[in-house]
Amino acid sequence: MNNKIARQAWLRWVAGLLLSSLSSLLYAATTQVAVAANFAEPAREIARAFAEHSGHEAVLSFGATGQFYTQITNDAPFEVFLAADQHRPQRAVDEGHGVEGSRFTYAIGQLVLYTPDNDVALDADYLQNAIFKKIAVANPRTAPYGTAAIETLKNLQVYDELKGKIIQGQNISQTFQFVQTGNAELGFVALGQVAQNEQGSSWLVPADLYQPIKQDAVLLVKGQDNPAALEFLRFLNTELAQEIIKKYGYAVAAP
Repeated sequence: MNNKIARQAWLRWVAGLLLSSLSSLLYAATTQVAVAANFAEPAREIARAFAEHSGHEAVLSFGATGQFYTQITNDAPFEVFLAADQHRPQRAVDEGHGVEGSRFTYAIGQLVLYTPDNDVALDADYLQNAIFKKIAVANPRTAPYGTAAIETLKNLQVYDELKGKIIQGQNISQTFQFVQTGNAELGFVALGQVAQNEQGSSWLVPADLYQPIKQDAVLLVKGQDNPAALEFLRFLNTELAQEIIKKYGYAVAAP
């Protein structure tokens, strides 16, 4: 009798497991996520963890926040927008592209001055001495880190002297590439791009030299009925995702 009861219990457990697996297969979904270029590495790790924990898939596209917003207003298929600022997500809501009440700050970025040269001591004095030929900055019209870089140069009162040495990347990824490939000796990039990099020298720019880089996420109208889009935004607020965000040199907003 006990064996029969045990066998029935085992069969019920197997049936439940099969049903759960089938449900996961049936309801697993994919969401298209536009991600600010500076957040590429943490976003990739978060997407992997999201897939493991939810069964859903986040398909990531990387680029400049301003360029993404233009694409969103022209009917691009994105369902979630992880911007490098707060302005565009709020504008998305105001202009009917984003879902009211879904916007929140997922990360707070930090600006660094970086060079691949291990033997350079970067600081404000290095900028003021201007002993370099080219400095890379992201386009301030489309990339918030570019705006922060220009604010820093102006607040240090070196912008007029250095503007002839500036080369602009379309986004923060291209700016970092300019520095890595030697097209510029140094450049302003996101701390998240070099936090895991042991090569080179960097100077963490004091936060009082530029406006805070609060990076907001928003659910776009195209994703409001997609469970993967909703779950991905929820996952960004989990302890696991926030630990990943902090590992890459970002702060997280207080709950």
